[in-house]
Amino acid sequence: MKNNFQSSLFLITLTFVILFSSCSDFQRSLKSKDHALKYDKAVEYYNDEDWYRAEALFNDVMPIFRGTGKAKDMTYMYANCQYNLGDRLLAVHYFRTFSRTWPRDSMAEKADFMVAQCLYEESPRYNLEQSNTLKAIEGFQYYVNKYPASEMEDSALFLQGKLRKRLEKKSFYDSRLYYQLRNYKSAVISLKNTLKDFPESEYREEIMFLIVRSSYLLAKNSIDEVKMERFQETINEYYAYIDEFPKNPRSKDAEKIYASCVKEIKRQ
Repeated sequence: MKNNFQSSLFLITLTFVILFSSCSDFQRSLKSKDHALKYDKAVEYYNDEDWYRAEALFNDVMPIFRGTGKAKDMTYMYANCQYNLGDRLLAVHYFRTFSRTWPRDSMAEKADFMVAQCLYEESPRYNLEQSNTLKAIEGFQYYVNKYPASEMEDSALFLQGKLRKRLEKKSFYDSRLYYQLRNYKSAVISLKNTLKDFPESEYREEIMFLIVRSSYLLAKNSIDEVKMERFQETINEYYAYIDEFPKNPRSKDAEKIYASCVKEIKRQ
């Protein structure tokens, strides 16, 4: 029992010694005026994937080595540190700086991919503002255009597809919200725009049905001068819907709307 206690105490003491030594070594490097030593220690920490210490040291010496032979590698490593520390947008800046400053370097392709990857990871849920999603899509497209034979092309196209699905979902739910709020005119316009932007949408059937229903409800609530014209527009939307989805469960509801529109027109 005593031996076990002594062994545990020894291990705890050894751990504290190592940690203290490591912290002291880092602090000495951080305070050092020897920029070459500081750079070497930063690379050492980077290779050990100690992103926090590597980033702190690179941050100190980057201005010193700007324009020198070390600047290129340091820019890429600093960008990768920021990525691994979770600051994706700052990583975008430095990856982009790397690829634009050294476009012929062997790591420029990876840097361009990482620009899009960082923006992809910053892309929010579909119901939030999507500027980073659009930037990520542009980033992947830029990558695919620039490196058409790349091994990462399939990954870039796959991630780009996921982002487009996110935009599609946002467009659909935003359009459907107009319908739910009974703003039928805006619903028709927005739903049609969604179909225009995403013609192969997985929501296509529901979108087309909502266009029929929104058009009908818009007609019913319109003033007499435009009511018949809008009922006719609803009939046109019905034909487009039923031609594409003749046996869908919502087809019967669409047929009822059609019959009501025909009845309203015959009254005039």
